[in-house]
Amino acid sequence: MRYQSRRQFLKKLGLSSAVLPLVSHLPSLGFAADAGIRKKRMIVMFSPNGIVPKTYWPDETGDKFELKEIMQPLKKYQDQMLVIKGVADRVRGDGDSHMRGMSCLLTGIELLPGNIQGGSHTPAGWASGLSIDQELKRFLQSNKETRTRFGSLEFGVNVPHRADPWTRMVYAGPNKPVAPIDDPYLMFEKIYGQMKDRKSLASILDDVREDLKKVRSQLSSSDKQLLEEHESYVRQMEQELKASAEQKLAVKVPVQEVGIKNDNDHMPVTSKMQIDLMVNSLANDMARVATLQYTNSVGQARMKWLGIDDGHHSLSHKPDSDEDSQEKLTKINKWFCEQLAYLVEKLDSTPEPNGEGTLLDNTTVVWTNELGKGNSHTLNDVPLVLVGKGLDFKMGRSLQFKNIPHNRLLMSLAHGMGHHIETFGKPDFCGDGIISELT
Repeated sequence: MRYQSRRQFLKKLGLSSAVLPLVSHLPSLGFAADAGIRKKRMIVMFSPNGIVPKTYWPDETGDKFELKEIMQPLKKYQDQMLVIKGVADRVRGDGDSHMRGMSCLLTGIELLPGNIQGGSHTPAGWASGLSIDQELKRFLQSNKETRTRFGSLEFGVNVPHRADPWTRMVYAGPNKPVAPIDDPYLMFEKIYGQMKDRKSLASILDDVREDLKKVRSQLSSSDKQLLEEHESYVRQMEQELKASAEQKLAVKVPVQEVGIKNDNDHMPVTSKMQIDLMVNSLANDMARVATLQYTNSVGQARMKWLGIDDGHHSLSHKPDSDEDSQEKLTKINKWFCEQLAYLVEKLDSTPEPNGEGTLLDNTTVVWTNELGKGNSHTLNDVPLVLVGKGLDFKMGRSLQFKNIPHNRLLMSLAHGMGHHIETFGKPDFCGDGIISELT
């Protein structure tokens, strides 16, 4: 049976509203987004401090290209990759290159005047416009066929508690930075609601168990399987939350301010948890735009699990002749690529709820950075790797351009999502339109 509205669904079966987050994405119920309308999605993944060009960029262009060491983790998905060299962040004005690289990355427009001093450049404030992900959120949320619960979700991994232009890339508008959530448990609470704190956890599934029995009779066999997988995932997260709450400690945990971030040494664990949460939320159509931010511009992560004790930003300032530092930077960037590969594989192994293909068939992940190269602070050759078929770009290629403004790429991303804007960010850099070679 197909229902005209969520209210009709709840009333007809005598259900509580608590069951909706678990089942509203299932096509059998009819009030999910029209199964005939393709759900396009975009994810932006950020890692900081530039890359090592010689171990990152392919030497070849076209569809016959070899992946260098940093990008080897994506070998399995080379035919769904688009490596784009020669795109530049041409935005200038106040702030140092790290600040402009970070806060202009997705906004494509200058920083506002401010009193935050960086490097040897003039002080600056926040970006003077919204970021492309939030523009897409606004576009999608304005249409009932593409509207989702959140519109967008902002994930982080080891992002500092402080707020400044080095730590924020998402903007809801001029002077409106959006902080990513880098605690997987807080993100879990945001997505699923229901929990007040870790000491008094009421099980979501226990609360709606009887309702779910009623819902199952309305579902197709494929949707029953999706619901079971979803329940299993929610149960797993609840068990982890309860284990954390029940753990006996020699010294009580001090009361902390809301938003204290996870520590450096647990980055591999929190990365996986955040990616799992992201894919689950996309599969349940809670958002069609997401960002995943690893640390921050000038971030000093110490990747001890790679045998590296040096701070990332400090390493990125070493000269190219320092082979030891170059090898460490290559390992660091390869680790980031491994996180991307895990995300891509997770998307590829998750069936699209309408039964046609996988999430990766309708999702494009954009991996980028605030700098082209750390020791020169260049904003040319912004690292760009796209994976997935969501934007209908022609994948499986290596492209090279000559210093074209990254505003044109941001516009192209919007067009790929069906939002045909004529400018984005600073209009001066949009005159040549979208990058036609992407399609």
